Amino acid sequence: MSTATAEELLFVPLGGAGEIGMNLNLYGFGLPGDEDWLMIDLGVTFNDGELPGIDVLMPNPKFIEDRKDRLLALILTHAHEDHLGAVQYLWPKLRCPIYATPFTVSVLRRKLAETEFGSEVKINEVPLGAKLALGPFDLEWVTMTHSIPEPNAIALRTPLGTVLHTGDWKFDPDPVVGEPADEKTLRRIGEEGALAVVCDSTNVFTPGTTGSEADILDNLTDIIASCTGQVAVACFATNVARLETIATAAARNDRDVVLAGRSLKRITDAARENGYIKGVPAFLMEEDAGFLPDDKTLIICTGSQGEPRAALARIAAEDHPRIVLNPGDTLIFSSRVIPGNERAIAELQAKFLRRDIHVITAKDAMIHVSGHPARDELTRMYQHLRPEIAIPVHGELRHLTEHAELARTCQVPHAIVNENGGAVRLAPGAPSIIDHVPVGRLASDGNRLVPIQSEVVKSRTRAMWHGFAVLTVILDRDEVDEEMPISTAGLLEDEDDPILDTVRLAVREAIDRLSRDAKDADDHTVSEAARIAARRAFRTLFDKRPITRVHLVRLD
Repeated sequence: MSTATAEELLFVPLGGAGEIGMNLNLYGFGLPGDEDWLMIDLGVTFNDGELPGIDVLMPNPKFIEDRKDRLLALILTHAHEDHLGAVQYLWPKLRCPIYATPFTVSVLRRKLAETEFGSEVKINEVPLGAKLALGPFDLEWVTMTHSIPEPNAIALRTPLGTVLHTGDWKFDPDPVVGEPADEKTLRRIGEEGALAVVCDSTNVFTPGTTGSEADILDNLTDIIASCTGQVAVACFATNVARLETIATAAARNDRDVVLAGRSLKRITDAARENGYIKGVPAFLMEEDAGFLPDDKTLIICTGSQGEPRAALARIAAEDHPRIVLNPGDTLIFSSRVIPGNERAIAELQAKFLRRDIHVITAKDAMIHVSGHPARDELTRMYQHLRPEIAIPVHGELRHLTEHAELARTCQVPHAIVNENGGAVRLAPGAPSIIDHVPVGRLASDGNRLVPIQSEVVKSRTRAMWHGFAVLTVILDRDEVDEEMPISTAGLLEDEDDPILDTVRLAVREAIDRLSRDAKDADDHTVSEAARIAARRAFRTLFDKRPITRVHLVRLD
């Protein structure tokens, strides 16, 4: 990766830099080509509908997979899907120990219990504020606040300097669940001397501060009080503080809380296991919803981003087995819109509006606060740490560029805009991008992983856009059988449409143009001529390029 002969400190993101989600960060230390590596986070993102049959996407870890004998550990900053969701898919490629704080361990164990290899994974639980040495890295967990319990920044101390990897964070003075961010430790790290900060960029365009989770309770209480029928609240399943806030608002209005969505059950079990939401009564399950009066019911649902398999999507389609929303009921979206999900969310909300179900979003009332730092919080972080280098991550390119500019106004000498695959040498010498390593995405396709650039995904996508056609070409001596069965998908309403005779004629003419020797000796030549002729005919007829297959049968 480098021709230098001295030890180097490297940062290499394989996911989450130039995009929001799917985080995979690598830190390397050692002589070039002989580095020890640490991975921080291993997350997923979700398909936006462009790839048919695909739900989950994740970084391709090929670069570090090839170096897994030098991979010391995977450190998980917190339990959000975009930070740990790929472990259940990719750990067999890495087979490294995992370190995380108790709540994250609880969530991870439940996910790995659904795999065949879960018992093989060495999970090391560390306390909040832990300190640990791994190879050339001395690690310190720094408690932060976010929209999930136990978010952590990781301070990596090395012989060449200290890097703070923030993970997802904000400064919330009253986080409802957990302790406020440990700003005292952040200031101490700054006083000791911080070489670099690798920092969350999600809300860099948001002025001021994000706001506190505690600010939401009164607003939700008042909104629920104004509702007469059932109330459903859509939120992120992992936002345990929000679950407590919703439960408190429901109790103030004498409503029982029902959980709709398996992930909600998993998260609340993990939270109670670790001493969170202790004052909240046990939630009811989906099967209890039908026994409650409408004006005594509040349903918490997964699927606020329009995910097609989540509980809210099924309720919208009126095919949920236990939960039904009726005209006059109210649906509250206590969540933000993740970039890229706008259309899916709008279509979901429209389904409820058409049925005269009231929809309330964060645009209508203060019912959501973000878990990520706004500009004033970012400035405060840089004032605490006073780093030499800022590397924005967890954002699209526009976020990274704006964040780098903000860091420069905070007197950070070096602000580096780097996307997935860029290998940054942090030390020694002036920091710079010294190389680009292979990156990509893998898709969870049924029970296997496939690259999104694979022929499997490409063919499925082409079929979605252009359709599919199969021709059976029967050759009897020199003659092409006129019947020529043609089966299509995504092209015609009626398989007996006479327009297909145009395709049959084109295929017969193409085969007739071949010499008899070619027909007799080379089935591939005949099949390929028929395929090309059929595709050209389909393109002329429909302006489509369907995937076309030819089944050649010789009777002579």
